Amino acid sequence: MAHSRSARDFVALSDLHPNLARPNVIGVVIGKTDVRSFPDRKNIGTERYTFNFTIRDSPTCFINVQSWGREEYIRSLSESFRVGDCVTIENPLIQSKEAEREEKFNPVTPSGYKLLLSENHSVVKTSSCYDTDTRLLALLHLPVKDPQDYYSLGDIVANGQSLHGRVLNVLAAVMAVGEPKYFMTSDKRKGQSWDNESIQLAQSWVPQETVIFASDVRINFDKFRNCMTATVISKTIITTNPETAEANVLFSFIKESAQAGALPSPVKELANETINLEAVVDVYTVEQLKEKALQSDGKLEPLHGIIYGYISTLDIDENVSRVLRNRCSICRFIVNEASNTCTFCSDVSPEAKSTFASFDILVDVTDHTGTLRSCYLSDCVAEESLGCTVRGDWAVPPELS
Repeated sequence: MAHSRSARDFVALSDLHPNLARPNVIGVVIGKTDVRSFPDRKNIGTERYTFNFTIRDSPTCFINVQSWGREEYIRSLSESFRVGDCVTIENPLIQSKEAEREEKFNPVTPSGYKLLLSENHSVVKTSSCYDTDTRLLALLHLPVKDPQDYYSLGDIVANGQSLHGRVLNVLAAVMAVGEPKYFMTSDKRKGQSWDNESIQLAQSWVPQETVIFASDVRINFDKFRNCMTATVISKTIITTNPETAEANVLFSFIKESAQAGALPSPVKELANETINLEAVVDVYTVEQLKEKALQSDGKLEPLHGIIYGYISTLDIDENVSRVLRNRCSICRFIVNEASNTCTFCSDVSPEAKSTFASFDILVDVTDHTGTLRSCYLSDCVAEESLGCTVRGDWAVPPELS
């Protein structure tokens, strides 16, 4: 029968080395990936399962842990703990890491080693941080990177597409948290854009009351939304409400702005979420959409669906001011024409904001049941549909290039 261990039974992560026999370690989980499978090269036709996590036992040391094995073992082990839990690991294999190769896909750690778990020899147990060592709780609020080494959102917007594909650190406040969205893959399985671990962590954030330090997120230019986005990858570790001077200043600013009513509504922010087209499967007729609009009682809930129809009116001969409109580069809403300023991003300084020209064309959509009048064909969707940009650059179809 297992017995409880005292602090002296555990080896500090900073003291690990490959010659250490049967060590026992303890730490708080600061990062974790979903379970994945790969073809087993030794047993053709079968798969091996794996997942990684990162534990920390001091402000200066954290280490990656990798587990391989049968599907039942790996899934059971993965489901037994989450980010923020304390775990004890008995008898892991200590192995030198190949930093240049491994840190392309795993969090960068100060340790020169990694831990490997074996189904037959290693044991992982969860325990309360309060019962084990309260100092472990404090480690959850320490970023794994230099707290001053980050890009502000204004920096990212200002640098624009020059940052596309870069992996950066970001310090930001959470303004809104959307519902998890799923899509159907080509083989009819339910898929999602983020790992379950990241989704569960994000669902715990309280909008306008949470600051995050996201280390090693990938910055991309989203053509659909015509803006920069940050994506969680396998290297990413997110620290919620970090205990740093920079984060404390940001948190105070957010609280004061929220109390003063100077922050944009989370509903407005969520309106800019990327729509996964693969997840849109409901088919409507024009008549059905009109009925739904009448039943909405003025509510502004979005409705996504498919219409089998055609564009019956395309007013491209309108005055240029009616076809091209300026949008805010931060929230993508149309700006005030007279002042050329955004009325939604009231918390962002004018120096950090910019605008961009965008198509905004009125069209009518018709099917066998009727016509939807005064629909908008806008932004990059309009550019792709027309085959040209607002600058007048014509796109050459691939078959003609």
